[in-house]
Amino acid sequence: MNCDLIPDNVSKHTNVYDVLKERGFIEQSTDEDKVRELLQNEKVKFYIGFDPTADCLHVGHFMQVIIMMYMQKFGHTPVVLIGGGTGMVGDPSGRTDMRKVMDIETIEHNCEQFKKLFDQFLEFDEEWKYEGNEGVYSPGHENKTPEPGKAIAVNNARWLRPLNYIDFLREIGSLFNINTMLRAECFKQRMDREGGLTMFELNYMLMQSYDFMVMARDFDVKIQFGGNDQWSNIIGGVDLTRKKVGKEVYGMTFSLLTNSEGKKMGKTQKGALWLSPEKTSPYEFYQYWRNVGDADVNKCLRMLTFLPMEEVERLSSLKDQEINKAKEVLAFEVTKLVHGEEEAVKAQEAARAAFGGGGAAMDNLPVIELSASSLQSTDKDGNELGGLGVVAFIKELGLVPSNREGFMTIEQGGLKIDGEKITDKKLIITEASFTDGKMLVEKGKKKKVIVALK
Repeated sequence: MNCDLIPDNVSKHTNVYDVLKERGFIEQSTDEDKVRELLQNEKVKFYIGFDPTADCLHVGHFMQVIIMMYMQKFGHTPVVLIGGGTGMVGDPSGRTDMRKVMDIETIEHNCEQFKKLFDQFLEFDEEWKYEGNEGVYSPGHENKTPEPGKAIAVNNARWLRPLNYIDFLREIGSLFNINTMLRAECFKQRMDREGGLTMFELNYMLMQSYDFMVMARDFDVKIQFGGNDQWSNIIGGVDLTRKKVGKEVYGMTFSLLTNSEGKKMGKTQKGALWLSPEKTSPYEFYQYWRNVGDADVNKCLRMLTFLPMEEVERLSSLKDQEINKAKEVLAFEVTKLVHGEEEAVKAQEAARAAFGGGGAAMDNLPVIELSASSLQSTDKDGNELGGLGVVAFIKELGLVPSNREGFMTIEQGGLKIDGEKITDKKLIITEASFTDGKMLVEKGKKKKVIVALK
C-alpha cells in the first residue's frame, strides 16, 4: 500500500502545501511563505517522529501517515523517525501524567512492529541506511541518496543511546534557556499537576531538538511535521539547528483529530482504535466511523479519505437520514485504506446485515471466544450457579463497563440474545444457552457480537 492510493484528481492544486491546507490539516508553520515556496520549488526530506509507546499504531498516528502519503505523492521524501531513543524518556506533551518507563527489549519490539505497519502505507528504500556518528561532536552520514519517490526510516537510538551526558549538556544543553522552556505548554501542564515536572521529562525537548539537528546536518532533512502539541519541541529543533550547524530548517504542525466538541477521536469503550486487525477488528473499525456524529462527517472525509474535495463537500452537505450514506462512504473508505478493500467490503456487508435485518453476512460480525469454564460462577454464599449471570456475561464480553450499566441495559430493553429481548436480570447463561456452540448477543442497535465457545 502506498501513495498510488491517492488519485490524481484529489485536488486541483499542484503544491502539496495547498493540498494540505485545503484538506484542513495545517495549523501552524514557522514561516508559512518560505515553507510553501520550498515545497513548490524543491523535493525535500521531511520527518515525523513516532515514539514506540505501544506495539501498534492507532488512528491518531494515521493522520500523520496520511500526511506523509500526500507528501510522497507530490515527490517529497518522508523520513519516518522511530523513537527508540526518545521512547526511553517519553514525551510530556499533551499529558498531565508521567509516561510509563519501558525497558529496551519492549522498546525494540515496538519499533519493529511500527515499521511493519508503516510498510503498509509507504514505499521505502530499504537499502538506505544512516551510517551513525561518534557522538555530539562528529557528523554522521547516509550510505546513499534515497531513491526518488521512496520513504526512508531511521531510529534515533542510533545517535541518542551512545551519547555521553556531560558532552550532551555542554554542546546542546548550554543552548537552551530554562525560562523559555518552562513557558512551553507541554511543560506548564505537567508543572500544574501533582508530582510536577521531572528533570527526566525536561530533557525530552533537548533530545527531540537534537534529532532535528542531527538529521538536518547529516542527511539534509529540511522540515519537521507534528501534531499541534509538538509546536514547542519543533521550535526547539529549528533554533538548535540554526545555532549549532547554521542551517535554516522549518516546522509545521497539524490539527489533532478531534470531534465537534473538541474531544480526541479514536477512543472506544475498549480503548484506542488500533490499525492492527488483531487489536481492533475491521468490523469494529468500520463501525466506529459509521457512527461518528453528523457534525464530524466533513472533517473525517477531508482528513481520512482521498476523495476529491467536491465529493467531500457533496457528501457532507447531505441532511437528516441522508447523512448516513456519507457515513457509510467514510467508514468504507477509511477501512479500505487501513485493512484493504476485501475487509472493507466484508465489514460493510456485516454492518448492513446486522443493522438492516438481513442475515447474509452475519459471519462477518466480530467473534468473541469464551471457554466453557468461564461460564462457571458462584453466588454470595459460594454455591455453584451452574452458569454465569447475564449481567456478568455481557460485562465479560466488554459490552458494558459495569454491573450497573448492565442492569440498566436490561431494564431499558436494550439486550437481545439470539434475537430474543432479555427481561430477566437474573438469567443464567450456560453451555446449553448456545446453539452449536455459538450465540448472537446484541446491546442496543449498534453493538452486535458472536460469542463462540471454545
